[in-house]
Amino acid sequence: MFDPSKLTEMMQQAQQMQERMQQELKQTVVEGQAGGGMVKVQLNGLYEVTKVAIDKAAVDVNDLTLLEDLVRAAFTQALARVEDVRTDNARNMAGAMGLPGGMF
Repeated sequence: MFDPSKLTEMMQQAQQMQERMQQELKQTVVEGQAGGGMVKVQLNGLYEVTKVAIDKAAVDVNDLTLLEDLVRAAFTQALARVEDVRTDNARNMAGAMGLPGGMF
């Protein structure tokens, strides 16, 4: 049952959890790969690129389109992994606050 007198306390707890989640996301690193690992892109949970690694075998100056496609594919895979991490964190935060799990 909702107790209006606890609203301020609940909001403070939510803000603290949000801050903690932001710190965790900044420290979380995921990786996307393409071309059998020739191109790797790492992102943190805040969508910041933390590393890009390109194997020399992926570089053909006569076919830069292939390299561009590999970078795009690795980045797209890393983005999907960040989304999974963020969704899991949101579910955990909702559960800790006693909210229904189906919200995320």
